[in-house]
Amino acid sequence: MAACRRDHLDDQLPVWFMRQAGRSLPEYRKVRQGVTMLASCAQPDLVTEITLQPVRRYGVDAAILYSDIMVPLKAIDVDLDIVAGTGPVIAHPVRSVGDLAQLRDLEPSDVGYVTEAVQNLVAELGDRPLIGFAGAPFTLASYLVEGGPSKDYAKTKSLMVSEPALWDGLCSRLADIAALFLTIQVQAGARAVQLFDSWAGSLSAADYISYVQPYSARVLDQIGALGVPRIHFGVGTSELLPAMGAAGADVVGVDWRVPLAEASRRIGPSHAVQGNLDPALLTAPWPVLAERVRTVIRSGALAPGHIFNLGHGVPPGTDPEVLARIVDLVHGEGPTLRRQARAAAGVG
Repeated sequence: MAACRRDHLDDQLPVWFMRQAGRSLPEYRKVRQGVTMLASCAQPDLVTEITLQPVRRYGVDAAILYSDIMVPLKAIDVDLDIVAGTGPVIAHPVRSVGDLAQLRDLEPSDVGYVTEAVQNLVAELGDRPLIGFAGAPFTLASYLVEGGPSKDYAKTKSLMVSEPALWDGLCSRLADIAALFLTIQVQAGARAVQLFDSWAGSLSAADYISYVQPYSARVLDQIGALGVPRIHFGVGTSELLPAMGAAGADVVGVDWRVPLAEASRRIGPSHAVQGNLDPALLTAPWPVLAERVRTVIRSGALAPGHIFNLGHGVPPGTDPEVLARIVDLVHGEGPTLRRQARAAAGVG
Protein backbone atom coordinates (compact mmCIF):
# COMPACT_ATOMS: atom_id res chain seq x y z
CA MET A 1 0.00 0.00 0.00
CA ALA A 2 2.93 2.33 0.71
CA ALA A 3 4.40 1.59 -2.72
CA CYS A 4 1.05 2.33 -4.37
CA ARG A 5 1.11 5.73 -2.70
CA ARG A 6 4.77 6.37 -3.66
CA ASP A 7 5.83 6.22 -0.02
CA HIS A 8 8.24 3.29 -0.09
CA LEU A 9 9.46 1.70 3.12
CA ASP A 10 13.26 1.35 2.98
CA ASP A 11 13.27 -2.27 4.10
CA GLN A 12 10.51 -3.62 1.84
CA LEU A 13 9.78 -4.17 -1.85
CA PRO A 14 6.33 -5.65 -2.46
CA VAL A 15 5.59 -8.42 -4.94
CA TRP A 16 2.52 -10.20 -6.26
CA PHE A 17 1.76 -11.87 -9.58
CA MET A 18 -1.09 -11.39 -12.02
CA ARG A 19 -2.89 -14.74 -12.37
CA GLN A 20 -1.07 -15.92 -9.26
CA ALA A 21 -4.24 -17.74 -8.19
CA GLY A 22 -4.81 -20.21 -10.94
CA ARG A 23 -3.64 -22.44 -13.67
CA SER A 24 -0.03 -23.04 -12.63
CA LEU A 25 -0.94 -24.35 -9.16
CA PRO A 26 -1.70 -28.06 -8.69
CA GLU A 27 -3.92 -27.23 -5.71
CA TYR A 28 -5.94 -24.91 -7.98
CA ARG A 29 -6.41 -27.59 -10.62
CA LYS A 30 -7.55 -29.99 -7.93
CA VAL A 31 -10.28 -27.77 -6.48
CA ARG A 32 -11.40 -26.60 -9.96
CA GLN A 33 -11.79 -30.15 -11.29
CA GLY A 34 -15.25 -30.51 -12.83
CA VAL A 35 -16.21 -26.88 -12.14
CA THR A 36 -16.48 -24.36 -14.97
CA MET A 37 -14.69 -21.02 -14.73
CA LEU A 38 -17.82 -18.92 -14.32
CA ALA A 39 -19.34 -21.38 -11.86
CA SER A 40 -16.18 -21.31 -9.74
CA CYS A 41 -16.31 -17.50 -9.61
CA ALA A 42 -19.83 -17.65 -8.16
CA GLN A 43 -18.97 -19.92 -5.20
CA PRO A 44 -17.70 -17.80 -2.27
CA ASP A 45 -15.95 -20.67 -0.49
CA LEU A 46 -14.16 -21.70 -3.66
CA VAL A 47 -13.21 -18.11 -4.50
CA THR A 48 -11.82 -17.72 -1.00
CA GLU A 49 -9.76 -20.90 -1.22
CA ILE A 50 -8.34 -20.20 -4.66
CA THR A 51 -7.48 -16.58 -3.80
CA LEU A 52 -5.60 -17.72 -0.69
CA GLN A 53 -3.62 -20.54 -2.35
CA PRO A 54 -0.77 -18.39 -3.73
CA VAL A 55 -0.60 -16.38 -0.52
CA ARG A 56 0.02 -19.57 1.42
CA ARG A 57 2.47 -20.99 -1.11
CA TYR A 58 4.51 -17.89 -2.00
CA GLY A 59 4.05 -15.37 0.78
CA VAL A 60 3.21 -12.63 -1.73
CA ASP A 61 2.37 -9.20 -0.34
CA ALA A 62 -1.15 -8.98 -1.76
CA ALA A 63 -3.95 -11.29 -2.79
CA ILE A 64 -6.02 -10.57 -5.87
CA LEU A 65 -9.62 -11.67 -5.94
CA TYR A 66 -10.13 -14.82 -7.98
CA SER A 67 -12.70 -13.85 -10.58
CA ASP A 68 -12.99 -13.14 -14.30
CA ILE A 69 -13.62 -9.97 -16.29
CA MET A 70 -16.81 -11.57 -17.63
CA VAL A 71 -18.37 -12.05 -14.18
CA PRO A 72 -20.33 -8.76 -14.05
CA LEU A 73 -21.60 -9.28 -17.61
CA LYS A 74 -22.74 -12.79 -16.76
CA ALA A 75 -24.35 -11.40 -13.61
CA ILE A 76 -26.55 -9.06 -15.66
CA ASP A 77 -27.61 -12.01 -17.83
CA VAL A 78 -25.55 -11.36 -20.95
CA ASP A 79 -25.66 -14.65 -22.86
CA LEU A 80 -22.00 -15.68 -22.76
CA ASP A 81 -19.77 -18.60 -21.92
CA ILE A 82 -16.07 -19.11 -21.35
CA VAL A 83 -15.13 -21.89 -23.74
CA ALA A 84 -12.07 -23.95 -22.85
CA GLY A 85 -9.27 -23.30 -25.30
CA THR A 86 -11.08 -20.31 -26.81
CA GLY A 87 -12.09 -17.81 -24.15
CA PRO A 88 -15.25 -15.74 -23.72
CA VAL A 89 -17.87 -16.27 -26.43
CA ILE A 90 -20.84 -13.90 -26.73
CA ALA A 91 -24.09 -15.30 -28.12
CA HIS A 92 -25.41 -11.97 -29.42
CA PRO A 93 -22.59 -9.56 -30.31
CA VAL A 94 -23.17 -5.82 -30.14
CA ARG A 95 -23.55 -4.46 -33.67
CA SER A 96 -26.42 -1.97 -33.31
CA VAL A 97 -28.09 0.30 -30.77
CA GLY A 98 -30.71 -2.36 -30.15
CA ASP A 99 -28.02 -4.76 -28.98
CA LEU A 100 -27.28 -2.48 -26.01
CA ALA A 101 -30.50 -3.62 -24.37
CA GLN A 102 -28.69 -6.70 -23.06
CA LEU A 103 -26.53 -4.42 -20.87
CA ARG A 104 -28.80 -3.57 -17.98
CA ASP A 105 -27.47 -1.88 -14.85
CA LEU A 106 -25.53 -4.04 -12.42
CA GLU A 107 -27.07 -4.29 -8.95
CA PRO A 108 -25.16 -5.31 -5.81
CA SER A 109 -27.57 -8.20 -5.35
CA ASP A 110 -26.47 -9.59 -8.74
CA VAL A 111 -23.04 -10.36 -7.29
CA GLY A 112 -23.78 -11.11 -3.67
CA TYR A 113 -21.35 -14.01 -3.92
CA VAL A 114 -18.54 -11.51 -4.62
CA THR A 115 -19.38 -9.50 -1.51
CA GLU A 116 -19.41 -12.69 0.57
CA ALA A 117 -16.10 -13.90 -0.87
CA VAL A 118 -14.37 -10.55 -0.30
CA GLN A 119 -15.61 -10.37 3.29
CA ASN A 120 -14.37 -13.92 3.91
CA LEU A 121 -10.98 -13.09 2.41
CA VAL A 122 -10.51 -9.89 4.36
CA ALA A 123 -11.11 -11.82 7.56
CA GLU A 124 -8.52 -14.43 6.54
CA LEU A 125 -5.88 -12.06 5.17
CA GLY A 126 -5.52 -9.78 8.17
CA ASP A 127 -3.07 -6.98 7.34
CA ARG A 128 -2.32 -8.34 3.87
CA PRO A 129 -4.33 -6.34 1.31
CA LEU A 130 -6.84 -7.81 -1.11
CA ILE A 131 -6.86 -6.31 -4.61
CA GLY A 132 -10.21 -6.16 -6.37
CA PHE A 133 -10.36 -6.12 -10.13
CA ALA A 134 -12.50 -5.56 -13.19
CA GLY A 135 -12.14 -5.48 -16.94
CA ALA A 136 -11.83 -2.03 -18.51
CA PRO A 137 -14.56 -0.79 -20.88
CA PHE A 138 -12.52 -1.19 -24.07
CA THR A 139 -11.51 -4.79 -23.36
CA LEU A 140 -15.06 -5.74 -22.38
CA ALA A 141 -16.39 -3.94 -25.45
CA SER A 142 -13.98 -5.81 -27.71
CA TYR A 143 -15.41 -9.15 -26.59
CA LEU A 144 -18.98 -7.91 -26.94
CA VAL A 145 -18.44 -6.52 -30.43
CA GLU A 146 -16.23 -9.28 -31.80
CA GLY A 147 -18.33 -12.03 -30.21
CA GLY A 148 -15.20 -13.57 -28.73
CA PRO A 149 -11.41 -13.28 -28.79
CA SER A 150 -9.82 -11.56 -31.77
CA LYS A 151 -6.36 -11.11 -33.24
CA ASP A 152 -6.94 -7.75 -34.91
CA TYR A 153 -10.09 -6.30 -33.27
CA ALA A 154 -11.24 -5.21 -36.71
CA LYS A 155 -14.96 -5.15 -35.91
CA THR A 156 -14.32 -3.25 -32.68
CA LYS A 157 -12.10 -0.62 -34.26
CA SER A 158 -14.45 -0.15 -37.19
CA LEU A 159 -17.48 0.35 -34.95
CA MET A 160 -15.48 2.64 -32.66
CA VAL A 161 -14.57 5.12 -35.39
CA SER A 162 -17.63 4.83 -37.62
CA GLU A 163 -20.44 4.80 -35.05
CA PRO A 164 -19.31 7.06 -32.21
CA ALA A 165 -22.78 7.33 -30.67
CA LEU A 166 -23.13 3.54 -30.44
CA TRP A 167 -19.57 3.28 -29.13
CA ASP A 168 -20.30 5.89 -26.47
CA GLY A 169 -23.47 4.11 -25.42
CA LEU A 170 -21.65 0.80 -25.16
CA CYS A 171 -18.59 2.03 -23.29
CA SER A 172 -20.55 4.32 -20.98
CA ARG A 173 -22.64 1.38 -19.84
CA LEU A 174 -19.58 -0.81 -19.43
CA ALA A 175 -17.77 1.89 -17.47
CA ASP A 176 -20.62 2.16 -14.99
CA ILE A 177 -20.85 -1.63 -14.67
CA ALA A 178 -17.10 -1.90 -14.03
CA ALA A 179 -17.14 0.97 -11.55
CA LEU A 180 -19.96 -0.54 -9.53
CA PHE A 181 -18.32 -3.97 -9.63
CA LEU A 182 -15.14 -2.47 -8.17
CA THR A 183 -17.10 -0.38 -5.67
CA ILE A 184 -18.83 -3.50 -4.38
CA GLN A 185 -15.45 -5.13 -3.82
CA VAL A 186 -14.03 -2.09 -2.02
CA GLN A 187 -17.09 -1.71 0.18
CA ALA A 188 -16.70 -5.36 1.17
CA GLY A 189 -13.08 -4.75 2.17
CA ALA A 190 -10.76 -4.77 -0.86
CA ARG A 191 -7.95 -2.25 -0.18
CA ALA A 192 -6.85 -1.60 -3.78
CA VAL A 193 -8.25 -2.25 -7.25
CA GLN A 194 -6.82 -3.09 -10.65
CA LEU A 195 -8.51 -2.17 -13.92
CA PHE A 196 -7.41 -4.56 -16.67
CA ASP A 197 -7.41 -3.18 -20.20
CA SER A 198 -5.83 -6.27 -21.69
CA TRP A 199 -6.30 -5.36 -25.35
CA ALA A 200 -5.83 -1.58 -25.34
CA GLY A 201 -2.35 -2.09 -26.79
CA SER A 202 -3.96 -2.83 -30.15
CA LEU A 203 -4.75 0.88 -30.50
CA SER A 204 -2.79 3.93 -31.62
CA ALA A 205 -2.23 6.59 -28.98
CA ALA A 206 -4.59 8.96 -30.80
CA ASP A 207 -7.42 6.43 -30.92
CA TYR A 208 -6.82 5.44 -27.30
CA ILE A 209 -7.10 9.06 -26.17
CA SER A 210 -10.22 9.71 -28.26
CA TYR A 211 -12.16 6.49 -27.85
CA VAL A 212 -10.92 4.66 -24.75
CA GLN A 213 -9.32 6.93 -22.17
CA PRO A 214 -12.57 8.80 -21.32
CA TYR A 215 -14.30 5.58 -20.30
CA SER A 216 -11.39 4.22 -18.26
CA ALA A 217 -11.23 7.64 -16.62
CA ARG A 218 -14.94 7.37 -15.83
CA VAL A 219 -14.31 4.11 -13.96
CA LEU A 220 -11.22 5.34 -12.14
CA ASP A 221 -12.86 8.63 -11.19
CA GLN A 222 -15.79 6.86 -9.56
CA ILE A 223 -13.41 4.66 -7.60
CA GLY A 224 -11.28 7.65 -6.60
CA ALA A 225 -13.94 8.77 -4.16
CA LEU A 226 -13.42 5.54 -2.21
CA GLY A 227 -9.83 6.43 -1.32
CA VAL A 228 -8.16 3.18 -2.38
CA PRO A 229 -5.16 2.92 -4.75
CA ARG A 230 -6.10 2.34 -8.38
CA ILE A 231 -3.87 0.23 -10.63
CA HIS A 232 -4.36 0.42 -14.40
CA PHE A 233 -2.82 -2.28 -16.61
CA GLY A 234 -2.71 -3.19 -20.28
CA VAL A 235 -0.55 -5.28 -22.59
CA GLY A 236 1.52 -3.75 -25.39
CA THR A 237 0.80 -0.26 -24.08
CA SER A 238 4.28 1.32 -24.16
CA GLU A 239 3.04 4.19 -26.36
CA LEU A 240 -0.09 4.59 -24.25
CA LEU A 241 1.53 4.84 -20.82
CA PRO A 242 1.19 8.63 -20.40
CA ALA A 243 -2.47 8.50 -21.39
CA MET A 244 -3.15 5.54 -19.11
CA GLY A 245 -1.66 7.44 -16.19
CA ALA A 246 -3.68 10.51 -17.10
CA ALA A 247 -6.87 8.42 -16.99
CA GLY A 248 -6.62 8.60 -13.21
CA ALA A 249 -4.58 5.65 -12.00
CA ASP A 250 -2.31 5.82 -8.94
CA VAL A 251 -0.23 2.93 -10.29
CA VAL A 252 0.34 2.03 -13.94
CA GLY A 253 1.09 -1.60 -14.75
CA VAL A 254 3.85 -2.00 -17.33
CA ASP A 255 4.46 -5.02 -19.53
CA TRP A 256 7.98 -6.20 -20.42
CA ARG A 257 8.46 -4.14 -23.58
CA VAL A 258 9.91 -1.02 -21.97
CA PRO A 259 12.19 -0.68 -18.89
CA LEU A 260 10.41 0.56 -15.80
CA ALA A 261 12.65 3.60 -15.49
CA GLU A 262 11.68 4.71 -18.98
CA ALA A 263 8.03 3.83 -18.35
CA SER A 264 8.07 5.98 -15.23
CA ARG A 265 9.64 8.86 -17.16
CA ARG A 266 6.80 8.65 -19.70
CA ILE A 267 4.05 8.37 -17.10
CA GLY A 268 5.37 11.08 -14.78
CA PRO A 269 6.33 11.40 -11.12
CA SER A 270 2.79 11.32 -9.72
CA HIS A 271 2.37 7.60 -10.45
CA ALA A 272 3.93 4.42 -9.13
CA VAL A 273 4.65 1.55 -11.53
CA GLN A 274 3.98 -2.17 -11.38
CA GLY A 275 5.77 -4.95 -13.25
CA ASN A 276 7.54 -5.92 -15.38
CA LEU A 277 9.38 -9.27 -15.70
CA ASP A 278 8.69 -11.03 -19.02
CA PRO A 279 6.59 -14.13 -18.14
CA ALA A 280 8.30 -16.07 -20.95
CA LEU A 281 11.55 -15.94 -18.98
CA LEU A 282 10.15 -18.04 -16.13
CA THR A 283 11.48 -21.16 -17.87
CA ALA A 284 15.04 -19.77 -18.15
CA PRO A 285 17.83 -21.22 -15.95
CA TRP A 286 17.64 -19.74 -12.49
CA PRO A 287 20.91 -17.72 -12.61
CA VAL A 288 19.74 -16.04 -15.83
CA LEU A 289 16.23 -15.44 -14.50
CA ALA A 290 17.50 -14.15 -11.16
CA GLU A 291 19.64 -11.53 -12.89
CA ARG A 292 16.63 -10.41 -14.93
CA VAL A 293 14.66 -10.04 -11.70
CA ARG A 294 17.44 -7.86 -10.32
CA THR A 295 17.43 -5.76 -13.50
CA VAL A 296 13.71 -5.11 -13.10
CA ILE A 297 14.22 -4.11 -9.46
CA ARG A 298 17.03 -1.70 -10.33
CA SER A 299 15.01 -0.09 -13.10
CA GLY A 300 11.90 0.13 -10.94
CA ALA A 301 13.93 1.82 -8.24
CA LEU A 302 14.05 4.96 -10.38
CA ALA A 303 10.27 5.25 -10.24
CA PRO A 304 8.69 6.96 -7.22
CA GLY A 305 6.97 3.70 -6.31
CA HIS A 306 7.40 0.12 -7.54
CA ILE A 307 5.44 -3.08 -7.02
CA PHE A 308 7.28 -6.07 -8.48
CA ASN A 309 5.14 -8.20 -10.77
CA LEU A 310 5.25 -9.89 -14.14
CA GLY A 311 4.59 -7.96 -17.33
CA HIS A 312 1.47 -10.11 -17.80
CA GLY A 313 -0.13 -13.11 -16.11
CA VAL A 314 1.54 -16.28 -14.89
CA PRO A 315 1.63 -18.80 -17.78
CA PRO A 316 -0.16 -22.10 -17.08
CA GLY A 317 2.98 -24.23 -17.37
CA THR A 318 5.00 -22.24 -14.81
CA ASP A 319 6.82 -24.19 -12.12
CA PRO A 320 5.43 -22.81 -8.83
CA GLU A 321 8.86 -23.22 -7.22
CA VAL A 322 10.26 -20.64 -9.65
CA LEU A 323 7.74 -18.07 -8.45
CA ALA A 324 8.58 -18.92 -4.86
CA ARG A 325 12.27 -18.26 -5.57
CA ILE A 326 11.40 -14.92 -7.20
CA VAL A 327 9.42 -13.85 -4.14
CA ASP A 328 12.34 -14.79 -1.89
CA LEU A 329 14.76 -12.82 -4.09
CA VAL A 330 12.54 -9.74 -4.21
CA HIS A 331 12.03 -9.79 -0.46
CA GLY A 332 15.63 -10.67 0.34
CA GLU A 333 17.58 -8.52 -2.12
CA GLY A 334 15.00 -6.05 -3.37
CA PRO A 335 15.30 -3.28 -0.75
CA THR A 336 19.11 -3.21 -0.99
CA LEU A 337 19.10 -3.27 -4.79
CA ARG A 338 16.56 -0.46 -4.80
CA ARG A 339 18.59 1.71 -2.41
CA GLN A 340 21.80 1.10 -4.38
CA ALA A 341 20.16 1.95 -7.71
CA ARG A 342 18.65 5.14 -6.37
CA ALA A 343 21.93 6.22 -4.79
CA ALA A 344 23.83 5.54 -8.03
CA ALA A 345 21.32 7.65 -9.94
CA GLY A 346 21.35 10.43 -7.37
CA VAL A 347 17.68 9.94 -6.55
CA GLY A 348 16.71 10.90 -3.03
